[in-house]
Amino acid sequence: MNGYEEIRDNDKIIAIVIRANYQQDGTKFFTPDTDSLQLAYMHHPAGKIVQSHIHNKVMREIVFTKEIIFMKRGKYRADFYNDEQKLICSRILCAGDIVILISGGHGFEALEEVEMFVVKQGPYAGINDKTHFNGKERMK
Repeated sequence: MNGYEEIRDNDKIIAIVIRANYQQDGTKFFTPDTDSLQLAYMHHPAGKIVQSHIHNKVMREIVFTKEIIFMKRGKYRADFYNDEQKLICSRILCAGDIVILISGGHGFEALEEVEMFVVKQGPYAGINDKTHFNGKERMK
């Protein structure tokens, strides 16, 4: 598994799970350049210099909210659904794991007390930001 796994519904990526033990030399982008939220892993040797820079003002259109969850502590079961709200699979996330939620749906259950960071695009659209559905079907 190389420390990461793409959760797919046929050819569509639903999520990417990156385990705490993931490691490689250099830079690895998990998301394509076309995604509205980018996630990369970087491993630089001591002395590596990243040239100082600023980011330019670029207009972007965001159609769907994507999220990245950084697990700090605990165990969290993540349930991944396709666009038709059908369960694809479940994965257990632990401290140090990261998941990027790209498409489809998702639900969670804290199996232990959990601390995490969540990053997503803004601004938050309130009630229009998401549609809840009954995700009772669970994989163990």
